[in-house]
Amino acid sequence: MLKVGLTGGIGAGKSEVSRLLVERGAVLVDADRIAREVVAPGTEGLAAVVETFGPEILAADGSLDRPKLGAIVFADPEKLAALNAIVHPLVGARSAELERAAAAAADDTVVVHDVPLLAENGLAPLYDVVLVVDVRPETQLDRLVRLRGMTEDDARARMTAQATREKRLEIADLVIDNDGPLERLVARVDEVWRELRQRARAA
Repeated sequence: MLKVGLTGGIGAGKSEVSRLLVERGAVLVDADRIAREVVAPGTEGLAAVVETFGPEILAADGSLDRPKLGAIVFADPEKLAALNAIVHPLVGARSAELERAAAAAADDTVVVHDVPLLAENGLAPLYDVVLVVDVRPETQLDRLVRLRGMTEDDARARMTAQATREKRLEIADLVIDNDGPLERLVARVDEVWRELRQRARAA
């Protein structure tokens, strides 16, 4: 099994790259999606969050009211740490479970972990290969404003809150340039996929 850490700045097109890799046979472990799953209604995770923060963080349907919880934890580092102490171990355990299932299916499986804050949290050593989706900052800004409807100030703030482009590229084993048209991205993903398959077989 080959463990790949996939990352990139906001608006870089990481989701499109992960989709293309899955089409080619990769197993995707999406940290953001798992983080939502582990606090879904009826889970131990949600029960622990309610016990810590109170029932007012629930929506009317019993699900987690993410904006309300976000307003609480992002204003208080201790509360954010308390939330992370609940969610991160659950995400780690579920990710490991998915990874074991993928490894059991075939020895040369390529498991792609979609990790938005890989560079920020110093997680590169956890992976056999770090794959970075790279775009120029001007491209990021254009996509966030034009496609996601952000104001320019909000988009710049989001970009500034993340690792710099240089920091991401420093930890990259492989880079996918996503500044061009979709056809060029697809061709580059094909190249990277061949490389990942070779490394998986060698491992």
